[in-house]
Amino acid sequence: MAAKKFPVEAGHILLFARSIGDDNPAYMDEEAARKTEAGGIIAPPTFVQSSAQFDPDYFLRPKIGQPWFGSGKNPTGLVRTGGGGGGGGGGGLHAEQHYEYHRPLRAGDVLTATTLPGKTWEKEGRRSGKLVFSESVTEYRDQNGELVVTARGVGVRTERPVEQK
Repeated sequence: MAAKKFPVEAGHILLFARSIGDDNPAYMDEEAARKTEAGGIIAPPTFVQSSAQFDPDYFLRPKIGQPWFGSGKNPTGLVRTGGGGGGGGGGGLHAEQHYEYHRPLRAGDVLTATTLPGKTWEKEGRRSGKLVFSESVTEYRDQNGELVVTARGVGVRTERPVEQK
């Protein structure tokens, strides 16, 4: 999930770095960052994931006046139908994420995201039957159309629910 337009702002970079517990001066101290190879403040490696919060339709983003899918054992606002694991509604889960940076993200960039389906493959699970893996590829381009980040996410869903103990 990614917003179509995503502004990269210094305050967002600072808060994201703090939220992941990374105090690298390249993310928050302009003077120190100028002395680095990047030559200025840059965003941490997984920063583009926060673009989901700019997408009004992102399923995990709280919506004003609507029940929220919480993080407890029994989430609020969502009735699960079917099994197969977590991932916002049953039937699948997030398996892995990869980021390829073509250049550092900088405050002032405005990214445009395009998500396309990637590869799909299957494996046999020990207790769940067939596991179906599917990849999505999101390309983030800057305000000049230059490819900045390629993000690959892999989800997996099971053929049948796994019995919980």
